[in-house]
Amino acid sequence: MTSTAVDNAAATPYHVPHHVHRDVTGGWLRPAVFGAMDGLVSNLALMTGVAGGDVSSRTLVVTGLAGLAAGAFSMAAGEYTSVASQRELVEAELDIERIELRRHPEDEMRELAELYVARGVEPELAHEVARQLSADPEQALEIHAREELGVDPTDLPSPVVAAGSSFVSFALGALLPVLPYLLGADVLWPAVVLALVGLFGCGAAVARITARSWWYGGLRQLLLGAAAGGVTFVLGALIGTAAG
Repeated sequence: MTSTAVDNAAATPYHVPHHVHRDVTGGWLRPAVFGAMDGLVSNLALMTGVAGGDVSSRTLVVTGLAGLAAGAFSMAAGEYTSVASQRELVEAELDIERIELRRHPEDEMRELAELYVARGVEPELAHEVARQLSADPEQALEIHAREELGVDPTDLPSPVVAAGSSFVSFALGALLPVLPYLLGADVLWPAVVLALVGLFGCGAAVARITARSWWYGGLRQLLLGAAAGGVTFVLGALIGTAAG
């Protein structure tokens, strides 16, 4: 290699390959996805079940809107309680860890070193790393939380975000089967078609987010929703016939 080439190589900064991961710990994605799917499937099934009983279009609109409101509030309340309980449990465990770090710093440092040794780090190096990391109490707490509890204390899910995303996504999903009736339809099939298209779209979107095949995700969700709607329609027809 010539001296010029060496100089150019030295002057060129070394490029470190890197990649960016998507956020898989946020508190909004799971309830939003689950809410939209649940809103579509549950309200479609509810409306087809009632339609199987041979009721009027007005009754179906009232049924769909009532299902939308009830389901959205139920999803929001459930998600808020679930995420809040999970967060409170994690915070309680963090308080215990914080007390242990304050009362028994040497034991906690030794525990951290043993974790690194168990992962293949040489004992001397593991103890030195643990000693340096334990110098800052807040940093030590964060590391112990990650290693022992598997959580990031600086990025705990928000109950409000989870509840809000569940409410909005469920309401939007549940609105699709009702929308054709609100726009003047007086038969069931436009609501079914629109709901199934929405289910396919939601399944495909989720598959894209999770790096899965979009057509498989969409088709799977469409078939599940169609099965739910078909079963409830048959049940509604049977109940309507028996009641009549």
